Amino acid sequence: MADRYLVTSALPYVNGIKHLGNFAGSILPADVHARFRRQTGAKVLFVCGTDEHGTPAELAAAGAGQPVADYCAGAHARQEDSYRALGVAFDRFGRTSSAANAALTQHLFRRLDAEGLIAERAVPQVWSPADGRFLPDRYVLGTCPRCAAPDARGDQCDACGTLLDPVELGRPRSALSGSTDLEVRESRHLFLRQDLLRARLRAWLGTRSGWPPFVVSLARSWLTDDLRERCITRDLAWGVPVPKAGYEGKVFYVWFDAPIAYLALVREWAAEDPARGDWLDWCEEGRGTAWLQFLGKDNVPFHTVGFPATLLGSGEPWKTADVVKGFHWLSYDGAKFSTSRRRGVFCDEAAEALPADLWRWWLVANAPETADVDLDLRRVAADVNKDLADVFGNLANRLVGLAWRRYGGVVPVGGVPGPREAALAAEVESRLAAIRSAHEACEFRRAAAGTRALWDLANAYVQETRPWQADPEGLDRDALALRVGLALVRIGALAAWSVIPGIAGDALRLLGLSADGTPPWPDAALLVADDLGGCRLGPAVPLVPKVAPERVEALVARFAGRDG
Repeated sequence: MADRYLVTSALPYVNGIKHLGNFAGSILPADVHARFRRQTGAKVLFVCGTDEHGTPAELAAAGAGQPVADYCAGAHARQEDSYRALGVAFDRFGRTSSAANAALTQHLFRRLDAEGLIAERAVPQVWSPADGRFLPDRYVLGTCPRCAAPDARGDQCDACGTLLDPVELGRPRSALSGSTDLEVRESRHLFLRQDLLRARLRAWLGTRSGWPPFVVSLARSWLTDDLRERCITRDLAWGVPVPKAGYEGKVFYVWFDAPIAYLALVREWAAEDPARGDWLDWCEEGRGTAWLQFLGKDNVPFHTVGFPATLLGSGEPWKTADVVKGFHWLSYDGAKFSTSRRRGVFCDEAAEALPADLWRWWLVANAPETADVDLDLRRVAADVNKDLADVFGNLANRLVGLAWRRYGGVVPVGGVPGPREAALAAEVESRLAAIRSAHEACEFRRAAAGTRALWDLANAYVQETRPWQADPEGLDRDALALRVGLALVRIGALAAWSVIPGIAGDALRLLGLSADGTPPWPDAALLVADDLGGCRLGPAVPLVPKVAPERVEALVARFAGRDG
């Protein structure tokens, strides 16, 4: 077992607020896992940040009439606010444009160069007279040479996943102006010799475990004899400068410097407080840290080939990812989310549209782990109304209300646990072990299903013992049943806290317990713990109000998107 857990999610690009599809496939599962690990008492560091280099940021800044650095600073702040509104608890949410990332990127480049893994090449590049500039690979569109998709980008075809160079595209056109009057000119660039690292990358992949099968399959598909060297420089002004004579005015390719920011973010975090210790404890092999990365399937090649090639090729003992947890796509109402049309739910509006935990629960319970998943707002409302309001919320409401009616809002202390409670404790222990195992394996749907089953078990116990009926024998079995029922609410809240921290915290406060900080992972012994008896409960108010049908229909209309 690791001493520490470094948790990272794919760095969201700085342009615009991200939609729930992006959120569900990277930041949310990373947050849930980091919270879970903290509950178990582990040392956890959860870092993320905005990916800020590359032409899209330059163009967006120009469109906004701002210097690119100012544009990125504002966009970064808006993104962070949107994630925190959805309950995300980063230890650090930084930026790839930081001085720390520039320094570390340049250091790793020099190490790769010293190891003989950097090559200089004259590169044919696409020049657009209509745009008056070289077109970066993402701004050349055309026909994929492998699958013939008509809108492949110059860096990758989304239809088949093939990594590309712009000159390989058929019938190329500018993504900026649409011009097909393109020229090919030469420019000198630097390449990372991934081809020389093929055997090391294969061996490294062979030592990894706990990855989703599709991630392993994708990684292996790139680590073939066709693995090529990769251009890591660009003719741009915004980015990390290349520290090599003759390459003044060029910057590193965004996909070279962006993953290095994971390490730079840790370094920045540690530098803020000497008590946090040596940052290399988190970033070097052999220091007891497990690194888990969470990302969408489009990011798999960069995290299983490109970035490991940088770290392994450096000749230094950098930590590499132990687990790469990839996710499939989340679509919206039968089609893709659309940023341009604002079609679908975006992170800046989600927490205002519905309480954050409702989104969190549904997206975890329906995580696109093994296949694509479609988000339908009517289904979201039906599911959270059933799971959170009817199953868990109603359990808490019934028991707290009963405690107020029968015992003046104080948890009763009477009654002696018997065989029924002993059997219940054994079952709860088994259920908690299954939920914990799912979280440890980063199987989010299974963790949510296990949590829901635990709530069902609690409801079944209450229904069987009927604490609202006085014990005819005067043995306070009704008081015992109520107290154990409330203990089940406590256990259910603690087991769900990593997914729904707001609702879980409210449930703990309803029981008169502290909800500050990170609560511990629950234990079946809480069923008969002495600290719950005598607690004064909070007011008997609904823990999870239902989403009304008219609210659902208003949201359906709101997030349908603009025409055109």
